Order: sequence, then C-alpha cells, then structure tokens
Amino acid sequence: MYLLGYDIGSSSVKVCLIEASSGKVIASEFSPKKEMKITAVHPGWAEQNPVDWWTNLKLAHEAVMHESGIHPEDIKGIGITWQMHGLILVDKDQNLLRPSIIWCDSRAVPYGEKAFKEIGEEKCLSHLLNS
Repeated sequence: MYLLGYDIGSSSVKVCLIEASSGKVIASEFSPKKEMKITAVHPGWAEQNPVDWWTNLKLAHEAVMHESGIHPEDIKGIGITWQMHGLILVDKDQNLLRPSIIWCDSRAVPYGEKAFKEIGEEKCLSHLLNS
C-alpha cells in the first residue's frame, strides 16, 4: 500500500510516493527544474498562472509513477498541500478568469493598515488574517 503526496508551491510542485507501512520514500520528483515564474505587473503585486501549477503537477506525478513502476490502484491515500494564500478566479464553467494572486502579493496592505486603525488591532487579529 502506498501514499502519494503533492506539494503545490509557488516555486515548484513536488510529488512524493511513500510506502505506507514503512514510511520509506519510493520515488519523488519536482517540476519545473527552475522556479516557476511570478509576475509583478506593478510593485507589490505577485501573480502566477494556475495552468502552470497543473502542468507541473502532471509532469512530476507522471515521473514518480514511471520511476516507481507501481500501479495506481495500489495508492490508498493522497495528501495535498498548497501555497499559503492563492486566489483562483473561475467562471461558472470553471474557466480561469485571470492569473492567481498569490501569497506574497502585498497590494492589500494599505487596506489592512486602515482596518487595524479604524476597527482595531485586536478585533482584526481575532476575525481576519486566517486566524
């Protein structure tokens, strides 16, 4: 029995196949080999194309499956981790509307500062900021 892990990060996508009983890593791979592009159209902006994440996930997954030689039906569980904050906007048909605003984008900092000032730091910290 095997477990498959996916780590979808802003620099690359990592895939790891583990033997469940021993915890032994059977195969692992990451893609792309160089960091994925982060676009900054304006200072403080940080965006990526979600299609790149999917493309690199498939490449790394296929490499792990090929290297290991195991059958997909032998995988009994998967785990997925994701970059901290990545907004993906899609339409009603699940078509991508724009590049993803990722975790290191800081265009909303002035709004956060205004909220802290007008609403109060304690209330903001207890109700916002993924806490």
